[in-house]
Amino acid sequence: MLHEDDVNVPSDYTYTIGAGDMLDVFVWGNDELSSKVKVRPDGKITSPLVNDLNATGKTPFELARDIEKILAKYIRDPVVSVVVTDFVGPSDKQIRVIGQIRDDNQQSQQNGNVNVRENEAVSVPYKANMRMLDLLVEIGGISPYAAGNRTRIIRTVNGKQRKVSVRLADLIEDADMSANIQLLPGDIVFIPESYF
Repeated sequence: MLHEDDVNVPSDYTYTIGAGDMLDVFVWGNDELSSKVKVRPDGKITSPLVNDLNATGKTPFELARDIEKILAKYIRDPVVSVVVTDFVGPSDKQIRVIGQIRDDNQQSQQNGNVNVRENEAVSVPYKANMRMLDLLVEIGGISPYAAGNRTRIIRTVNGKQRKVSVRLADLIEDADMSANIQLLPGDIVFIPESYF
């Protein structure tokens, strides 16, 4: 049996930076030191006066403090803020979707049928306060062959895997907002095929 805590995002959740994330590094009063940087595959960033600083696994706040320590060698009392502007993050910070995903990008021009990526797996970067409808927008919807009301989320809570049932067809067809549950980083969403 699921508890409400298994479905809701913990109030103490904080995003940690991952490879591929885009960051705005703003140095107050020193625009020439401010920059937009992408976290490299090795997890490091480089910006003015900051070379090869490890960013992955840190919160934006922690990274800003690390940059301040480095900049303090060059400027007096630096004040730095770091904002994650494009999230990729490590795989445990993504949401994976497996199953019946709609593929509007490859529609057949002959008869207008929508191609279906059966048993396809897609990773979507987690965004703060992301809900099921947000995920549907990201993946382009579900296929007409999906058994939406048998959708399951596999979620790790306190080190244990839990299954959360989602009535996705009710959300899409009936605007049942109770099915628009909040997602968590690391969730795996399984959308099965319907049996006719």
